[in-house]
Amino acid sequence: MNAATVQQRPRVNPVTSHVITYPTTDVRSQTVQGSRVYQGLKTSENDEMGCVEIIATLLSIIIMILTFPISIFVCFKVVSEYERSVIFRMGRLRSGGARGPGVFFVLPCVDDYCKVDLRTVSFDVPPQEVLSKDSVTVTVDAVVYYRISDPLKAVIQVSNYSHSTRLLAATTLRNVLGTRNLSELLTERETISHTMQVSLDEATDPWGVKVERVEIKDVSLPTALQRAMAAEAEAAREARAKVIAAEGEMKSSRALKEASEMLSASPSALQLRYLQTLSSISAEKNSTIIFPLPMELLTPFLGHCTGNHVCRLHAAPAQTGSHQ
Repeated sequence: MNAATVQQRPRVNPVTSHVITYPTTDVRSQTVQGSRVYQGLKTSENDEMGCVEIIATLLSIIIMILTFPISIFVCFKVVSEYERSVIFRMGRLRSGGARGPGVFFVLPCVDDYCKVDLRTVSFDVPPQEVLSKDSVTVTVDAVVYYRISDPLKAVIQVSNYSHSTRLLAATTLRNVLGTRNLSELLTERETISHTMQVSLDEATDPWGVKVERVEIKDVSLPTALQRAMAAEAEAAREARAKVIAAEGEMKSSRALKEASEMLSASPSALQLRYLQTLSSISAEKNSTIIFPLPMELLTPFLGHCTGNHVCRLHAAPAQTGSHQ
């Protein structure tokens, strides 16, 4: 390779390194103009403190130092593994989010905290009188299982998350059951429970409440409706029993017809059947024995009696006419 070939090659510009920046994808916690946004919830924990707040904080620290041996029992708090604490300083949310589990520190007179239980809570929805889609009044009660998924929202967004969830569960139960027929209420409980769970979960998500499960306990029907349904079921069972009995009669008649044809084809089979019947009767130690009498033996007598009777009927008018 000579120098001319090297000079003819195109010149390649060196690659410069660039730093690629991506937008923040954490929607749980962002800072906007000094304030903090937590999952769409704007808080004031990063706002500047006023003069009154600064003076109150300094006085609280001085009081804690002066009463040091005793202030330890007031300033240090403990939360369990299943609890979280949301701390407010002079009415503002303290930075750092919910505290726990373990030990956390608060200043006397200026800090306030709220404990939130993260365990699953269950409650019974009071019996609700619901008018179904086919205009039938029923009484339904259910049980709901929920837990706190976000302590900050449960404390800041709603005043009493437990009471609000109970009222919403009762309202949702009436709304969901009002769109179903009576037959669906009795047979599709799992589907209705799942629909209620999804609806409640979507409604309580801004409150930091997670609805885990909804179960319909009982569907109470009016007494008159219970009697009508019982009569309908009894009539249906009787109709099925009659149909089954009729089908049995038809099958048995066919079997008897085939048996009679076989016995008529073989006279000795009738005698064997007669002996078998006698053996079954004697097995029960009965004192009565039934002997069948062939109709062929009575045919001459029946014919003779029938002929004499006809002759007498024909002779009676003749005698009457001669007498006249």
